[in-house]
Amino acid sequence: MNVSTDALSTSPAPRVYQKNSLIANIVFIALLVFGLLFTGYSLVSDISGAGGKPLSWLPFILLFTALLTALGFEFVNGFHDTANAVATVIYTHSLPPNFAVVWSGVFNFLGVLFSSGAVAFGIISLLPVELMLQLGSGAGFAMVFALLIAAILWNLGTWHLGLPASSSHTLIGSIIGVGVANAMMHGRGGASGVDWAQATKVGYSLLLSPIIGFSCAALLLLALRTLVKNQELYEEPKDNAPPPWWIRSILILTCTGVSFAHGSNDGQKGMGLIMLILVGIVPTAYALNRAMPMDHMTQFLAVARVTQEDLAKSTSTPAPADPHATLTDYVRTKEYSSEIVPALASVVGDIARQVKGYGSLARVPMEAVANVRNEMYLASESIRLLDKNGAVKFDNDTHSNLLAFKKEIDDSTKFILLWVKVSVAIALGLGTMVGWRRIVVTVGEKIGKSHLTYAQGASAEMVAMATIGAADMFGLPVSTTHVLSSGIAGTMAANKSGLQLTTLRNLAIAWILTLPVAVALSASLYWLFTQVFLISTS
Repeated sequence: MNVSTDALSTSPAPRVYQKNSLIANIVFIALLVFGLLFTGYSLVSDISGAGGKPLSWLPFILLFTALLTALGFEFVNGFHDTANAVATVIYTHSLPPNFAVVWSGVFNFLGVLFSSGAVAFGIISLLPVELMLQLGSGAGFAMVFALLIAAILWNLGTWHLGLPASSSHTLIGSIIGVGVANAMMHGRGGASGVDWAQATKVGYSLLLSPIIGFSCAALLLLALRTLVKNQELYEEPKDNAPPPWWIRSILILTCTGVSFAHGSNDGQKGMGLIMLILVGIVPTAYALNRAMPMDHMTQFLAVARVTQEDLAKSTSTPAPADPHATLTDYVRTKEYSSEIVPALASVVGDIARQVKGYGSLARVPMEAVANVRNEMYLASESIRLLDKNGAVKFDNDTHSNLLAFKKEIDDSTKFILLWVKVSVAIALGLGTMVGWRRIVVTVGEKIGKSHLTYAQGASAEMVAMATIGAADMFGLPVSTTHVLSSGIAGTMAANKSGLQLTTLRNLAIAWILTLPVAVALSASLYWLFTQVFLISTS
C-alpha cells in the first residue's frame, strides 16, 4: 500500500517515527513493572484471604500464563486500536506525535477505570453454556487460551500490514470459533454452539458502526460548512504550525473523548476474560462476590424466597428429576418446555438454602463454591431468556421479583475487581504508546487523496466519541477502528477530496476476513489445546 502521489501535496507529514525520549522509556518500564507487581500482590492477597491451597503448582502456572495472555491481548489492542484516536491530532499538528500517544494512553487508562462492566458481560454471554459451567476444567482452559491467542495473532498480523482491523470483531470471531468447535466435538452441529441471538445483536453493532461513522461524519462536516464560515477550519495545516487555538482545543477535546470512550468500551473485554480466568482457576477467591456485606444477605434471601414461591404458583408441572440439566439444555438450545419454570423454582430454592446455611457468600466453603456459582449462572440465564422470549406470561409481581432476583445473583457473580480494572487499564494505556505508528500513517495518509483538514478531523472524532460512548451505555461492543476510519472516509467523500481506493479495498478485505479467520484460528486452537489440557489435567 503505497501513499498516493496526490496525498499530502501541500502539508508536510508529521514526524511520526521520532524516537521516544529516555525519560519516556523509563516511565514506560516503571509503569510496566508496577502493573505486574500490583497484579501479583493483589492475586496473592485475594488467594490468601480466601483460604484453601491447591494441590500442585500447575494451577498457579496456568493462572500466570492465562493472565499474561489476557493482558497481552489488551496491550496489543492498545497499539492496534487506539492509534486511530491520535491520528487526527497528529496529522493536523494539534499535538506532537509522542505527546499525543501519551495523552491518549492516560485517557484510555481513565476510561477503563470508570467503565460500567456491561460490555464485559455482554461479550461473555456469547460463550457456550457448558464451558461456562466447567471453567476450571481442561476444556475451560482450552477455551480461554484459544480465543485469546487467536485474537492476538490476527491483531498482530493486521497491525504488521498497517491495516486498522477491529479488535472487537476479532475477539467475537474467536468466541464463535470456540463455540462451533466445542459443539462439533460433542457430536452436535456447529451452529448449536453459539448464542446466535446475542451474536446477531453484537454483529449488528459492529456492522452498523462503520456505516454510522461514514454517514454521520459526512453530514456533520456538511453542517459545519453551512453553519461555521471560518475558512481556516476547512484548510490543510500549513507547514508544521499548529492550528488556531480554538480549532486545536476542539481537536484535542475530541481525541481525549475517543481515547476515554475506547478505554471504557474495549477495556471491558479484557476485564471480562480475566474474571473468567480467575473464576476458572481460583474459584475459591473469585467465583462469588465475597465483598458483598453480610447485612445484604437478608435482602438476598427475602427476594429468593418470594421468587421461588411466585414461580411455584405459576405452574402445576412437577419439578424434573434433574433441574440443573433441564436449565442447562434450555440455556443451550433456547427451546422452552413446561419443565423450565418448576426447574427454575427448584434451583432458586436450592440457592437460597445454601446461602442461608452458610450465612454469607464469603463463608461458602471451597468445595461448594463452583456449585453455588453454576446454579446462580443457570438461574440468571434462564430468567434472561424467559424475559426475552416471552414464553411464559407472568403477572407483574412475579415478573418484578424475577428481575430483582436476577439482579441479586448477577451482583453475586458478575463483578469486576478494582485491581483487574487497574491492570487492564495499565496494559491498554501502555499498549497505546507502542507500535501505534503503522496504523496512524494508514489513517492519516492513506484514506483520502488530500491532507486531513481541521474540520474533517474534528467531525470524524466527534462522531466516533459519541458512537462509542452510546454503545458503552447499552453494553454493546463497537470498533473504534471501524468508526473512526470510516468517519474520515466519510469526511473525504463529503469534501470531494477523493478516496484512495487501494486502501479502502484493503480495509474492506481485512473487515471481511476478520470474522472467518478468527473463527478458524480459535476453533483450531481450541481443538489443539483441548487435547493438551485433557492430557495434562487427567
